[in-house]
Amino acid sequence: MRTHDLIVIGAGSGNMVVNDRFEHLRVAIVEDRKFGGTCVNYGCIPSKMLSYTAELTDSIAVANTFGIDAELHELRWPQVRDRVFGRTDAVSTEGERGRRAADFVDVYSGHARFTGDRQLAIATAEGIEQLSADRIVVAAGSRPAVPPPVTEADLPFETSDTVMRMDVAPRHLAVLGGGYIAAELAHVFSSTGSGITIIEKAGRLLGGPQDEALRDTYTEMMRARYDLRCGTELTKMSGAPGDLVLHLDDGTEVRADTLLVAIGRTPNSDHLDVQCGGIDTHDDGRIVVDEYCRTTAPGVFALGDVCTAIPLKHVANREAAVVQHNLLNPDDLHQADHSLVPSAVFTNPQMASVGATEQSCRDDGRDYRVGVARYEDVAYGWAMQDHTGLCKVLTEAESGRILGAHVIGSQAASLIQIFVVAMNFGIPAGDLARRPYWIHPALSEVVENALLNVRRPST
Repeated sequence: MRTHDLIVIGAGSGNMVVNDRFEHLRVAIVEDRKFGGTCVNYGCIPSKMLSYTAELTDSIAVANTFGIDAELHELRWPQVRDRVFGRTDAVSTEGERGRRAADFVDVYSGHARFTGDRQLAIATAEGIEQLSADRIVVAAGSRPAVPPPVTEADLPFETSDTVMRMDVAPRHLAVLGGGYIAAELAHVFSSTGSGITIIEKAGRLLGGPQDEALRDTYTEMMRARYDLRCGTELTKMSGAPGDLVLHLDDGTEVRADTLLVAIGRTPNSDHLDVQCGGIDTHDDGRIVVDEYCRTTAPGVFALGDVCTAIPLKHVANREAAVVQHNLLNPDDLHQADHSLVPSAVFTNPQMASVGATEQSCRDDGRDYRVGVARYEDVAYGWAMQDHTGLCKVLTEAESGRILGAHVIGSQAASLIQIFVVAMNFGIPAGDLARRPYWIHPALSEVVENALLNVRRPST
């Protein structure tokens, strides 16, 4: 059995834990897929690169509105795909090469399973490696969840891990699920000319921390763009490869050549035999961690999708920073604070959110105020001719403390950061609106106006 000071399972955000401050230790990094994890190889980076391409095609579609004669002749999907993965694959390869070149790091390409207290068996191409360590970091991520009607059909389907690398864009893409991943990939393939049907069991798209009013707006905008089947579930899948038939619980059918399953993700803890290492899990499979990212097993930490209730890359990165500090400073532990985590959907329009929603304020019996401003009310919104975008802010009635904010429209993912900063530093809505200069006529004026419009909500 080979002994290390530290073993990191997973080379996504887990790879961020190890830097030159660990060079006095013997470190092992175990990865059974590609360096960079889901984000670099299968998730947020390639999907956002493709989303940007989709934005460009959207701009061509509306160019005539602005007096521009423009026409999209062809979106060359193989070239679009190769531009993206030529970049991300190189990042992954370089990341692994750099680790293998480090004198204090051993890289194991294989699958890890716990065999005892801080003991692992690594299944590599050469055989089984037995490892132990004083401390272990579990950063093994998650995988796409696939429901029984799909697995039982013995027919081809795609997930976010595979769909972006397809050789040919689908003629008609059926998307099972209506969350962030589903929405973004529907936008991507719609830009290629694919017909899109979205099947979502909830009554609206985009669950989670989104404000109900904005979810309603977003859902209706997507309903005008796609074949939207909300409030329905898949019961059976039949047909043949390239000619799939999806049977829904309302008695209707959807035909498509390609199915994308995007109903959520499953933590990879069940592939690690974590119980053999004394590591407890929640009912949904997430590893149990405390505020310091420590598991129930002494000397074992966890971070990212394998343990967090908020499976976002920026959350995993923050947890990686916390774990790094706590490994190096065991007498001065830092906490992973998840109280104000922003999120964004990179579609057209974008949606972004942080903090409380209006419905949660009502449900909690809070005395709150609400401010709303529309994009079309500010000069840059006029330039864009945006009649749907809006910004909404919720504040505590007495103090003016910002409780939450929600934006739908262009640049929403950037505009929400103004609220994130203000909420983290405790800047009241009135001070945020009146003390700084707001560049005119930037789109950020929609944030200023929402803050200035704060008033008692209508009943």
